[in-house]
Amino acid sequence: MKSIHPQTTRARRQRGNAAGVVITLILILALLGLGGWLVLRDMKTPDLPADGSRDAVQARAEAVDAPDPIEPLTALPALDAAAAYQPQGDIIDVDISEYAGYAGLVVANGGLAPNPDSFFARNYGFQVRLKLEEEEGWSKLNNGRVAASVTTVDTLAVLGRQFDIVVPAQIGFSRGADQVVVDAGITSINQLKGRVLAASQFNESEFFIRYLASEAGVPVKVLRDLDARPAAGELGLVFYEDAFVACDAYAAELSISRPRLNGCVGWSPRTDEVVAASAGRAKALVSNRNLLVVADILTVNKGFAQARPEWTKGLVHGLMEGNRQVRDTPEAHLETIAKAFGWSAADARAELAKVHLSNLPENLAFFSGQIDAAGSFQGIFQSSVLAYGNLIRNPADPARFVDTQWLDALTKAGQFAGQTIAIAPIRTGGAVSLEGDALLSRDIRFFFEPNSAVLDRNASQNQEYLDTIRNFLQVSPGSIVLLRGHVDNARLPEFEKQGGQPLVRSMALKAMELSRQRAQAVRDALLARYPKIDPARIELVGRGWEEPASPDSDLNRRVEVQWFTLE
Repeated sequence: MKSIHPQTTRARRQRGNAAGVVITLILILALLGLGGWLVLRDMKTPDLPADGSRDAVQARAEAVDAPDPIEPLTALPALDAAAAYQPQGDIIDVDISEYAGYAGLVVANGGLAPNPDSFFARNYGFQVRLKLEEEEGWSKLNNGRVAASVTTVDTLAVLGRQFDIVVPAQIGFSRGADQVVVDAGITSINQLKGRVLAASQFNESEFFIRYLASEAGVPVKVLRDLDARPAAGELGLVFYEDAFVACDAYAAELSISRPRLNGCVGWSPRTDEVVAASAGRAKALVSNRNLLVVADILTVNKGFAQARPEWTKGLVHGLMEGNRQVRDTPEAHLETIAKAFGWSAADARAELAKVHLSNLPENLAFFSGQIDAAGSFQGIFQSSVLAYGNLIRNPADPARFVDTQWLDALTKAGQFAGQTIAIAPIRTGGAVSLEGDALLSRDIRFFFEPNSAVLDRNASQNQEYLDTIRNFLQVSPGSIVLLRGHVDNARLPEFEKQGGQPLVRSMALKAMELSRQRAQAVRDALLARYPKIDPARIELVGRGWEEPASPDSDLNRRVEVQWFTLE
């Protein structure tokens, strides 16, 4: 929070004799000296090293320059009233941001400026003015000041019914651009309980951390400033002007001995820079490299789309063609992409590696939910509704935004007939190692027949829990789920009384086997419900009563789901 300084009051005149004046002057000088000493004392950060070394001076400077949090919104953002976009002549305006995921539009247009030789002009008779806009342009699009813009699916759940737009196409998935950076000692999302992260509100970075926290069962608490703290079981979020500023704030806190932030949520290259400059104090906990939950979409002003359906088709066709060219021959288009975004060719190459540009069949599968190894439009939308909790009290139907008529028309015309779905894990090494830490874990209490490993067929919750496990596998291609079976130890005192330690050891082995059998039953039920899941992606272990989660016996009869993603 920015500090509020009291207004300076007008000084009162001093009256009296000469001695009184002298005394008064001495008192004034003393007070001024005391005030100066207090100011200097307050300016010195007590958490920083007191020596005069260069590192200490630099640390103080960085702490003083740390950005201030912003006041968090307690209600969803309101947009300008809906109005139809009216093109001026044959040129339409489309807002994008500096991100490699929009390279297909840039290539189809031959750059940012209106281009009479672009794909759009040659095939559909209109030109496109692409404008780099880093501020959120939802109101501009809604109010008809631009014809189209770009955003992510999670945003639609936040904006809801007031957002009068059409989503005719998916642009692609972010695959590694979004990152959660944390203190080096934190190894999982579950360990963020009681910690505070810097983030920015109502965009994909906030959704990303909310999604992960939701999957781990960790409640999120929005904090007004750095002096506020979350409860022991909550993750605290402090908001900044944007994701880069949030990372700047965490970097500044790392320079002091008792930082109030434990990490930040943002995107590269700033997140990478924070880790590199931290001297080992920070690390990237997870990126969305293999988490398909941040999906970029094309959004078109609804009035414009209805009035100019052929031009809307041209936008979709041009996007698909530009994506095809960048996917097939990226090197041939590096110069165009780099020039548009002010990058070097090397930068463009590196940034393109962090996105997956969607083709036509992937688009159709994305909107229909038929891609078994990836997030879908409806799945991400509903995940956003769940992640934001009570903020979204009356969610919109995701179907209200989608119109695939233009994708269907391209399919019917035989465009891109040779394309296939090609979304796969991005591997940097061998198989996933289960010897390290899971990204997150969740205790799920499946219901079994009494004293057996047979799932209770009458418990509807069991089917919902199977869907939860399947969702882990669906949004992260190649990830592995480890099912850790547990039983309760309520009868342990009885075993000790009846047969001492020999009986306890014997029953512990039986408990270990029963817990594994229950994990196996969950695995079998999951594969029966979703036969397309690769069985190799589900591993089992029985832990008996060795790892109690609570003194409550009911809570100890559980299957812990650990999610290991590829990084």
